Amino acid sequence: MSDPEPRSGGRGARVVVDEVRRVHPGPIVAVDGVSLTLEPGEFVVLSGPSGSGKTSLLSLIGDLDRPTSGRVEVEGKPVEDWQAGRLHREVIGFVFQHHHLLAHLPARMNVEIPLIGNGLSRADRHERAIQLLQSVGLGHRLESLGAHLSGGERQRVAVARALANDPQLLLADEPTGSLDSDDTQRVLDLLEELRARYGMTLMMVTYDEEIGRRADRRLYMRDGRLVSEPARSGAAQQAAG
Repeated sequence: MSDPEPRSGGRGARVVVDEVRRVHPGPIVAVDGVSLTLEPGEFVVLSGPSGSGKTSLLSLIGDLDRPTSGRVEVEGKPVEDWQAGRLHREVIGFVFQHHHLLAHLPARMNVEIPLIGNGLSRADRHERAIQLLQSVGLGHRLESLGAHLSGGERQRVAVARALANDPQLLLADEPTGSLDSDDTQRVLDLLEELRARYGMTLMMVTYDEEIGRRADRRLYMRDGRLVSEPARSGAAQQAAG
């Protein structure tokens, strides 16, 4: 069976974050006046120490949370102006560090879940899930329960699920953080391949230096703010030289 074709035309989303702040009760400033732009098809890595605001910023871009002030626009429209559910249904896909698969369902049905309610027939949902699982190298595991998959296989199912609705923007929050080195390499290669194939914009939170080197651009956060690239140690500079 051939690889699935992107129904969205393979165009990545443009994202604009303008002076965004997110303050939690306390008060705790999770994101402090961040502005950035993601261009269509760009691969951007977001790094920084634990608690620096990386996941909070990703959640604001993905409309999983709303800013206290400032604005987030996806494809020229503020996220709050998108019709309810449409942004997640048609534009944004998510991959998290923990796959959040339903352990009692087979891989195929885990991928079909985001397709329910989008107008596809059961047969079309079934076909789409099969194609996506084949594209991530799991065509032989279609009916395997989530509980019976390895960690790397579960994360690849999660990637297939995130691509079910042909997102223009893929947000990944430490997608390889709980994987060993071999599975990390497989998932990273897969994300890059799928980004090239579909033309989607990809933003990934990660501590992995190798992933950062592969990205088009790397951003750093500290204390809720975007900061300049950290200075390298003398040993690292000598190694680079």
